Amino acid sequence: MSKWQSFRMMALAASTSLFAGAGAQAADLVIAMPNWSSGQATANILKVALKKEFGVEADAVEMGTLIAFAGLNSGTVDIHPEVWLPNLDNLVKQYVTDAGTVAISPVGVPAWQGICANRTAADKYGIKDISDLSDPKKTAAVDTDGDGRGEMWIGAQTWSSTSIERIRANSYGYAKTVTLLEMPEDVGMAAVDAAEATEQPVVFGCYAPHAVFKLHDIVRLTEPPYDPAKWQIVLPSEDPAWETKSSAPVGWDTAHYHIAYATALRKEHPEIVKFLERVDFKPEESTEMSYALQVERQDPYEFAQQWVTKNDARVKGWAKP
Repeated sequence: MSKWQSFRMMALAASTSLFAGAGAQAADLVIAMPNWSSGQATANILKVALKKEFGVEADAVEMGTLIAFAGLNSGTVDIHPEVWLPNLDNLVKQYVTDAGTVAISPVGVPAWQGICANRTAADKYGIKDISDLSDPKKTAAVDTDGDGRGEMWIGAQTWSSTSIERIRANSYGYAKTVTLLEMPEDVGMAAVDAAEATEQPVVFGCYAPHAVFKLHDIVRLTEPPYDPAKWQIVLPSEDPAWETKSSAPVGWDTAHYHIAYATALRKEHPEIVKFLERVDFKPEESTEMSYALQVERQDPYEFAQQWVTKNDARVKGWAKP
C-alpha cells in the first residue's frame, strides 16, 4: 500500500459513516463537503460527475475548512468544492503559496459578503448603514429577548467569515449594542424567515449568491469601501489573541470562491485536474443550489444526480481530454 493510500485509509477510518462493514474499501477520492447548502450541492455534483465521466468513486465527507485544508496538505483529502476568498487568504498563503500542496482552480464564482436587513428593519426602523448598528435606539428594534441589546446572526461557528464578522463588529463598535449569534445556517435563516412572516425587523450576516435574496426583499447595509490598509485580520487558528490583534472597520473586499485540490492529483489523476479547472458554475446556479437544498429540502446527492443529467453536455465539456 502506498503512502497516499495509507493516508486515505486513516482519514476514512476516522469517519465510520463511510464504511458499510469491515470489508468496505476506501473510495478513490475524498471530497470535503462544507456545511452550507451550495457547497454541499457542489460537492455532490463533483462526486456524481467524477463517477460518470471517469469511473472514479468519490466520498463526500462533511468537514470544516481547517480540517479540509490540513487533509489536502497531508493527502487525506483531494478536493474542496468552495474555497471563499478573501476569507481564506491566510490558508491559501500557507498551503498554496508556501507549501505548494494545494492548488486553486483559476475559475471562480463572483460573490459578495456583508450585513443585511429585511425591508422592515431598513424602512420602518432606519437600519440602512453599518453605523446604524451602533445606535441603541435603532438596534432596540431587533432585541428579541428583552435584554436591551439587539441580536444578529453572523454565521456558523466553523466559518472563517464568522470570526471576521466578529472582528468587524468590534472595529465598527456595534459589538457593544448587538449580541452576535453563531449558529448553523439553517437556524439563522429560519429566524429571517420567521421575521418576514411576522413583519418583524431582522439584521444578519449575509452573502451572495444565496437563496435568501430569491425568497425575501433583503437590503444590504452600506459601509465604507474596502481598504487593504485597514483590513488587518488574524484568525483564531493563528493566534489566541486574534480579536485584539485584528481590525477591519471597512467593507469586505470583492469576494469569489473556487474549487481547491491537492496538487498530488496532478500526478495521480491529471485528467481530473483538467476537469476541476474547467468547472464554471454561475452565481445564479449557486442560488438555485442553495434554494433547492435549504428551502425545498432536496437531498444533496439526489439533487446532484438530476443536475448532472440535466447538464450532461456541459459536464462532458469539462471532462474532455
